[in-house]
Amino acid sequence: MSIQLQTQIKAPPQDRPALGVVKGSRRKSHGWLLAGIMLLVFGGIVIYGLLARLGRAHAVSAETAQLAVPSVSIVSPRHTAPAEEIVLPGNVQPFISSPIYARTNGYVKTWYADIGAHVRKGQLLAVIETPEVDQQLAQSRSNLSTAQANLKLAEITRTRYMGLLSTHAVAQQDADNAEGTYNANKAIVEADQANVRQLETLQSFEKVYAPFDGIITARNTDIGQLINSGNSGNTKTDLFHVSQPGKLRVYINVPEQYSKAAAPGLTANLTLAEFPGRQFQGKLVRTSNSINFTTRTLTAEVDVDNPSGELLTGAYTEVHLKVPGQTSSYLVPVSTLIFRSQGLQLAVVNNGNVALTPVTPGRDFGEEIEIVSGLKGDESVIVSPPDSIVNGQKVQVVQTAAAAGGAQ
Repeated sequence: MSIQLQTQIKAPPQDRPALGVVKGSRRKSHGWLLAGIMLLVFGGIVIYGLLARLGRAHAVSAETAQLAVPSVSIVSPRHTAPAEEIVLPGNVQPFISSPIYARTNGYVKTWYADIGAHVRKGQLLAVIETPEVDQQLAQSRSNLSTAQANLKLAEITRTRYMGLLSTHAVAQQDADNAEGTYNANKAIVEADQANVRQLETLQSFEKVYAPFDGIITARNTDIGQLINSGNSGNTKTDLFHVSQPGKLRVYINVPEQYSKAAAPGLTANLTLAEFPGRQFQGKLVRTSNSINFTTRTLTAEVDVDNPSGELLTGAYTEVHLKVPGQTSSYLVPVSTLIFRSQGLQLAVVNNGNVALTPVTPGRDFGEEIEIVSGLKGDESVIVSPPDSIVNGQKVQVVQTAAAAGGAQ
């Protein structure tokens, strides 16, 4: 009994090593758990960093792709009126204008009309001294007198010989000689008469007259100046320049696309800077019926009545023509145009893509230009397109530009 009790009492010390083993295993498991937690935390940090980095890369990629699409502003073409007014430059010219030349050589003796003078047809403008012509005329008249005296003598001789020939008092040869002498002297008289008339005509050119009613716009001579006749080989200078301002001509160049509409009878209104707010009515009277191959325009003449002389010849004017029945056209800003070897083009946005559209230009109004073909009117045209723009390129519309200005 005592031995068993002792054995029972000593038994507990044998269990102590087992408890240490349990505690050690528990410590080991706590270490692994801590290491696992630390591994998970570290892995989470790594995964978070990778995800953040991937997110930033995706954002940069998306932003780069967005920036790769150009941002553009667009404008819509504006339709012009079917019957519109075209404004063309012109120069006012007199209906009749003529330089006055001298028809004889000499010196200016006097003149009677200066610039701005209103003259009547046949009015004396100047007198030219022609001493050489006067002397030649005097000599020709003397020669004519001599020839007429010889002709009279030849006529007497011929009459006498014809009378004697009837009685056979003279030979037929003598009568024929008298007849020939008479005819020769008659021809000399006629030649001298023609020479006298010619010199008299030249002498009449000493006086210079106005050819029609008008205004002296230039006087290019003065007293004592040597004058060369207009038909001589020397330098020709007009003595006066006369214009008739009662009716004026204005020549305009009509663009080819309006050549059919610019028919005679069309009303034209003229505006001039010196008459602000006023218009002078004229009429298109004729055209050249031919297109100038250099300018591609039709020359037309507009006549304007100017009874009061308000309009001055040589003035610059703008001619407003109401042209009916024109085909549809559109106005776009000049900043929309693309100039390339393929010709004039516009960049049109269609479902976010660019379509380069060839167009035909019309009149140029400075900030705007007319397009006569190539547009339907519902397009979205890019303003200031980049030089690198191509067909099919994607673009982003960020602004719609203001519409074109008022009707022309």
